[in-house]
Amino acid sequence: MRVGFGFDVHRLVEGRELWMGGILIPYEKGLLGHSDADVLIHAICDALLGAANMRDIGYHFPDTSDETLGMDSKIILKKTIELIASKGYVLGNIDATICAEKPKMNPHIPQMQQTMANVIGCDPDQISIKATTTERLGFTGRQEGISAYATVLLEHPGR
Repeated sequence: MRVGFGFDVHRLVEGRELWMGGILIPYEKGLLGHSDADVLIHAICDALLGAANMRDIGYHFPDTSDETLGMDSKIILKKTIELIASKGYVLGNIDATICAEKPKMNPHIPQMQQTMANVIGCDPDQISIKATTTERLGFTGRQEGISAYATVLLEHPGR
């Protein structure tokens, strides 16, 4: 078994859609980034890659590449699962936390779990997502951005 940790943050801006956990969340602002800026999926991908000792999301999906410009993060997640599978790893579970003052994420969590489970090819019960605020402190509290943290457990059935 291997454990990985991931973190991501993006700035909230007007004129962008808000993608979180692979779903579009209605909101007046979205996250700024090279891809769709889905901080939850990005944190999870970094955790997966870290657990497999395969560097990070920026190494595999650089923000300087035209190929990744505007990319749907579900594609990044699918390709990350394929990368870790190439080393014989399968997902044990994901435990992730979204930090955002607004919009409220809790109503969207079941759909995020199902969407990511469909991409990964796992049971939604293997994906724990929590949401919290920072009690109006820091950039998150000022609603300047959203961050996400993720821990994953990978298993290697062949060992």
